[in-house]
Amino acid sequence: MADPGIVDILIIGSGPAGYSASIYAARAGRSTLVILGPQPGGQLIITSFIENYPGFVDPISGPILMDQMSKQAEKMGVTMVNDVIRSVDFSSRPFVCYGESGIRYESKAIIIATGATAKWLGIPGEVRYRGAGVSACATCDGFFFRDKKVAVIGGGNTAVEEALYLTKFAESVMLIHRRNELRAEKIMQIRLSANPKIELLWNTKVVDILGNGSKVTELLLERDGEEVRRAVDGVFIAIGHQPATTIFDGQLLINAGGYVIVDGVSSRTSVPGVFAAGDVRNSDYRQAIVSAGQGCIAAIDADGFLSNF
Repeated sequence: MADPGIVDILIIGSGPAGYSASIYAARAGRSTLVILGPQPGGQLIITSFIENYPGFVDPISGPILMDQMSKQAEKMGVTMVNDVIRSVDFSSRPFVCYGESGIRYESKAIIIATGATAKWLGIPGEVRYRGAGVSACATCDGFFFRDKKVAVIGGGNTAVEEALYLTKFAESVMLIHRRNELRAEKIMQIRLSANPKIELLWNTKVVDILGNGSKVTELLLERDGEEVRRAVDGVFIAIGHQPATTIFDGQLLINAGGYVIVDGVSSRTSVPGVFAAGDVRNSDYRQAIVSAGQGCIAAIDADGFLSNF
């Protein structure tokens, strides 16, 4: 790709936040460039079906939804670039971003939509059965396990919340934790222990996730030095998320969890002209509709910022 020159708004990352931001930015008449990142479409690319995104009566697959958003953005005149940003310089305007390709990108305003990725256990079956019984989002996929046996792996607030949520659908829920006590808040633990559908497995390590080639059928566990097998239909990994913010260290204010700090409900970061949207700025919701809405906010904020220069 030739040097794109200085654009009005450069969006780092795709997915619902990035695509939504690009659509609104282009509609505002701003020259808009999206750097797609290492996984165009974000986490929804590995989400089999989405039933809670407004406007779709029937479930829609994550890849199809992202493809539609991408095509809509392109139709608006957004330029998409298949590159990964490796470093940035927000010390002066125009801002500068350096791509893995060697291309230098310059922009009057930046929207960060790099998202966050679920932390995984790193076991073979986790990869093999991802989308076929293995998930990192109970809100996204819990409905598909109605009257099934599922397991949640983790010991923090996220794991407890996932386990409680899954009891709405599942026949039973095993919460598997490698230690002998949870890190979750006490009120969450009280709710957990009061739910008759939930079984707690302490001091238990997940060795592997097994299946029949097409779907998950059981877990291989290690408990008290012995291997144990437990039948399950689904496994939810809930050991946390990692926001993709490493390249912004020293450039923006980032909290202890690695999330970009924004000004209230706005998308404004600690650097004027740099905005953030989606999972990169919030660990509480992690929903496509929330990310899309924040992408819209970021584009409106960026347009307002540019209007003053």
